This record gives sequence, C-alpha cells and structure tokens, in this order.
Amino acid sequence: MVFGFGKKTQMPAREDALRGRDTRPYAVNPTHVVLGTPLEGPWPDGSEVLYVAMGCFWGVERIFWRQDGVIATAAGYMGGYTPNPTYEETCTGLTGHAEAVRVVYDPTRTSPELLLKAFWENHDPTTPNRQGNDIGTAYRSAIYWTTEGQRLAAEATREAFQKVLDDAGHGQISTEIRSADDAGPFYLAEDYHQGYLHKNPGGYCNHGPNGLTCPVGIVRQDQLPSQQQIAPPT
Repeated sequence: MVFGFGKKTQMPAREDALRGRDTRPYAVNPTHVVLGTPLEGPWPDGSEVLYVAMGCFWGVERIFWRQDGVIATAAGYMGGYTPNPTYEETCTGLTGHAEAVRVVYDPTRTSPELLLKAFWENHDPTTPNRQGNDIGTAYRSAIYWTTEGQRLAAEATREAFQKVLDDAGHGQISTEIRSADDAGPFYLAEDYHQGYLHKNPGGYCNHGPNGLTCPVGIVRQDQLPSQQQIAPPT
C-alpha cells in the first residue's frame, strides 16, 4: 500500500465526495492472472458473487483465490459515492469507498459460511477503519451480500465470532454488513492491483491468521432459503 494516504477516518457526505468520471480511466487484463478465469465474466451458470473488505485488497484477494470453489476474484472499490474512482482518490477517503474484493464462487463446491470463515479469521474486525498501519475508511471491514443465504451466513458467523472474541477478551465487531445493491457498484481497481501478490511475491501484506477460529456449521445450507442470486450491481 501507499502509506501517507488513507488517513481520513470519517465517511464524507455524498455531496462532499470527489466527482469521479463516467468511465473507467484505465485498462485491465480481462483474465485472472492466477486462476485463468474471466475477471469480469461471464462465469458459469449458477455462480454466486460475494464482496468483502478487510483492509488492503492485495492480501485479501490472495486469501480468497486460494479458497476451494472460488472461480474468480478481483480487487476493486465499493461502498462509496465517487463513480469510477482511482486508487489515489480512494486512498484519500474522499470517495467513501472501501478497498474490496469480488469473490465469484461455485455454491456446489463451497458456501458463504466457509468463505466467511476465512474472512473472520484473517483480519481484525474490531478496529473501525483500520487494519494495522493502514488507517482510513478505505480500510474498513465489510461484507456486501448478494443472496439471502449470504446475508444469513454473514449475520450468523458474526454472532458466533463475536462470542469467540468475547472469550478471548477482545472488542466488538465493527464490520459493515449490507446488501451489494445498497452498497452500490463495484469498480474494478487498476491492473497492477489485480493478483498483486502473485505478480509481486514479496509485496506488502498485513493479512494472515489472527489466532482465532470462527465456528463452522452455524447455518446449515439445507435450511437456507432459495439461493437465487440478487443481481450484483453493475
């Protein structure tokens, strides 16, 4: 990450956000550098999409491209106001976006619960607008769901992990949980951010096991409502 940016810890009002632009101001390789799958689709029928934010998206993306059942991942910006922001703009905190990762997965091979287990166990969800030395709203913890099953899994795993945190003497979860429709469009980040830690194996990463375990089996998949996906924002 670029230190010195991202020190703004209060969300801007919509009217105070940077203006942005109508189209993405850079080109991005359409193929995932690790998985060899389309970065922006089309993906196989039945694929589901989950968006997560847990600090610097370089480490986050690597965590999720390693998960079984994941079809594609992408680094981007979500949850703010500025259309088609750049990295430098997002880091100022004046776009309102979080550094986020889009996770496309096969629900016959994994589940929202298992993906969220990786989410909870690999960052600190109790530090609002901060992960380690990365400070600002761009580094907030968030889950943006696109199916009812994802919503239920997010809420159930949050409750279960909070009990683990309580037992360990840690604080309250500050993770933002809302629908992707409410969070707004996901804007693909610049090409050099995509698969960054594959391209730069020694690159900066402050993600890894936090030493706590999120219980699994909290939500049984056969008890969930229909997994029909809510169309992700475009």
